[in-house]
Amino acid sequence: MKALHIIFVVSWFAGLFYIVRLFIYHTEAQGRDETAKQILSDQFEIMEKRLWWIITTPAMILTIIFGVWMLYLIPAYLLTGWMHAKLGFVGLLLIYHFVCQKIMFDMKKGKFNWRSNGLRIWNEVATLALVAIVFLVVYKNSMDWIKGTVGFFGVAILLMILIKLYKRLRKKS
Repeated sequence: MKALHIIFVVSWFAGLFYIVRLFIYHTEAQGRDETAKQILSDQFEIMEKRLWWIITTPAMILTIIFGVWMLYLIPAYLLTGWMHAKLGFVGLLLIYHFVCQKIMFDMKKGKFNWRSNGLRIWNEVATLALVAIVFLVVYKNSMDWIKGTVGFFGVAILLMILIKLYKRLRKKS
């Protein structure tokens, strides 16, 4: 169960990371001439749809199924603080998943409510969830919560700095 759970977690995160990258490219394509914009938008819509419905959403469903199955087999996990925290982050990740789905549906309708820089920052939310969940699972109750919290926010700050640096480098080229 654990191996299958991990495999589908990896697949789910891969889909979440890549879908937002496609959103960024799709948004940036809106600034192109009309012919290029149409060709690129059509292609991105196909890629987004396939990624979302063939990989990302099935991986999410299977992640949840195998996670619940493990909790059924080892219900004592539900008595631990680290599992409560992990499930909280998984809940936030589910919200993230469905916000991404809404972005995809909006783009299909021609509504581009996000700028590419906003999407780049949004993409890092999944990274932060991944970091938090992995640290919770690996360190469980032995984790020093002060160090964990400082580390979590340290990663968040580092990601923001890297995004700013990337933005400056892109403007120069």
